[in-house]
Amino acid sequence: MTSQTLVFSLDAQLLERIEQKFQEKVRFAEARKSELFHIFQQELTQEETWALKYIYAYMPVNDLADYNGDLFLSHVRRALDTRKRVPWGDRVPDHLFLHFVLPYRINTENIEDYRGLMYDELAERTAKLSMADAILETNYWCHEKATYIGSDLRTISPLTMIRNARGRCGEESTLAVAALRSIGIPARQVYTPRWAHCDSNHAWVEAWADGQWYYIGACEPEARLNQGWFSPPARRAMLINTRIYADYPGPEDITLSEKGYTEINLLENYAPTRNIYVKVKNEQGEPVP
Repeated sequence: MTSQTLVFSLDAQLLERIEQKFQEKVRFAEARKSELFHIFQQELTQEETWALKYIYAYMPVNDLADYNGDLFLSHVRRALDTRKRVPWGDRVPDHLFLHFVLPYRINTENIEDYRGLMYDELAERTAKLSMADAILETNYWCHEKATYIGSDLRTISPLTMIRNARGRCGEESTLAVAALRSIGIPARQVYTPRWAHCDSNHAWVEAWADGQWYYIGACEPEARLNQGWFSPPARRAMLINTRIYADYPGPEDITLSEKGYTEINLLENYAPTRNIYVKVKNEQGEPVP
């Protein structure tokens, strides 16, 4: 139907792709069909239906085994309701909402129903602020909840982070992204697997406000955006990227596009960059396989 093309500004071709991927997950998870897909038997709005199909379409397969549909429906309904409540909700374009507000997963954390709890803590606190100031204020809130300490390799969930009051940078940034998304602000976890000056890595957060992406050190509040202890080494990083659970079209440089996710290169947000093209040929001047 023509009206469907208006849902999240998705055209018929994109809706068809989401439907196809959704049906693949339905067939793949046949053994847990009742636990995962019974929610579609409820009375759903068109937005709720397509938001659910969207997150199922790009859901990691382990989540199909570990969680039930009620959890995903709660995330969807909270995200849609928050978008209507926050003062900047109508300023966030649909494609940013789908890719950087709606998703329930950030890293490898266990999934919990955190959106309502964080919204209740942050909504009034940020309601009269600009989007940029709301990002800063949310990071102050994160700083009040947790501080840095090294931990195991698996990322703990945002609520576990609050209960523990400490975690490593990957967990701090997971908490901050979850908090920002809970008040309808697009956010993504940014990661450098290696600096240029040492064999180490780091994770932080980018958040979107009124047409521009900014960065913050998660749980490390500063007086302004685009400021952090890692700013100088970020200019010498080998790679700065983020993973998006979707067929993400850009506009950032896409470095990897797999069936369930897309990775984008964000290095140009931190340092001057340019493209270098390399041709590898054998002694006969032919391309090397």
